[in-house]
Amino acid sequence: MALLDAVELLKHDHRMVEQLFRDYRAAASDQQRRGVVELMIQELSKHAALEELMVYPLAKAVLPAERAEIDDHLAEHLDVKRTLAELDRLGQGDERTDELMAELEREVSEHVREEEGELLSKLRDSLDRQALDELGEALEQAKHNAPTRPHPHAPNEPPALALAAPVAAIYDRLRDRLQGRPQT
Repeated sequence: MALLDAVELLKHDHRMVEQLFRDYRAAASDQQRRGVVELMIQELSKHAALEELMVYPLAKAVLPAERAEIDDHLAEHLDVKRTLAELDRLGQGDERTDELMAELEREVSEHVREEEGELLSKLRDSLDRQALDELGEALEQAKHNAPTRPHPHAPNEPPALALAAPVAAIYDRLRDRLQGRPQT
């Protein structure tokens, strides 16, 4: 059984990302800020992939009236992934980092507010406890094999995402290791 159900797990991820934004603002050096940026890229990339692969398709199935809202969330993910890709290309100390992190924080804050205020509440109301627990467990397991880098040009919905995500994840983890990035 999962320690957190699916909705709790997603909200926990949101709180962790909010903490990373605070850590970025509190960082005392370019090296510390870049370390936070790297973690942010990894965590948001994994989180987005899991929502796109597992949460949103389920939500579309059990909440057919919310398809337009879910499509809006997918569009927001694309904006976030584009910003993450820009951040990923920057080097330590690049003057554009602060601007892009501020943009990312705006994008993520709006997305989280909307997702937690509407979609996740509706999803919780539509699924029984067992389904939420099972989805939470599946999300926890899948997170270990999710892509760690943004792929804004990759498919963001199944079935194409189900084929692309594992390949992207392997490539990302190899790239992370070769570039000495933190392993998550």
